[in-house]
Amino acid sequence: MKHYKYLLFDLDGTLTESGRGIINSVLYALKKNGIDETDREKLRAFVGPPLTDSFQKYYGMTREQSLHMVDDYREYYLDRGWKENLVYEGIPEVLESLRAQGRRLIVATSKPETSAKKILAYFQLDSYFDLIAGATMDESRNRKDQVIAYALRQMGTAENILMVGDRSHDVEGARENGLLCIGVLYGYGSREELEEAGAAAICPEVRDLPAVIAALEKASSPLASGAMTGDSCFCNI
Repeated sequence: MKHYKYLLFDLDGTLTESGRGIINSVLYALKKNGIDETDREKLRAFVGPPLTDSFQKYYGMTREQSLHMVDDYREYYLDRGWKENLVYEGIPEVLESLRAQGRRLIVATSKPETSAKKILAYFQLDSYFDLIAGATMDESRNRKDQVIAYALRQMGTAENILMVGDRSHDVEGARENGLLCIGVLYGYGSREELEEAGAAAICPEVRDLPAVIAALEKASSPLASGAMTGDSCFCNI
């Protein structure tokens, strides 16, 4: 039976409910640059993907303009936005349970690594993780596939690893590195988004995560085809 010794976790929308601080920071940057955005719901799309990509996609900015927006975003975020954040209920207990099973936990986030470490320490989650891998401040490493590749280099292995995240870029970034990904529905991505991206399984609630991982391990080889369905997960491996 397959055993995933290493679990890579996204941060925003997977470990913490970070939308408020991220959205407030985006609003600050937009307003500073003369853009009056009133639809907070629209800005939920900024939670997870690289900020430069989101500014270009949703506001038609150039790469250079998006980098400027990220600088303005960080004025708010580094001051107070990072604290406008909550740990999802049940996350500490799930992490403790997974570690008790002998698994090693790693964070792989498109958030700057310095911010990720600060947030995890603030919420006393850092001790659960063997490695916290994130983006660089200069945006030279910000895509999820780049962050995962960086984490794998630091780990020194690419075997028996599973990604857990809430957005399509988590699934796609994992696949670029030869990994499967569990998509969680309690974050900011929809079931449709995650299944279309090719998530190996869907996890509705935090508490379901150990069972979904166990279901994947009991399934046949990742190269096999077939489906497994149930209340807790959908596997398309």
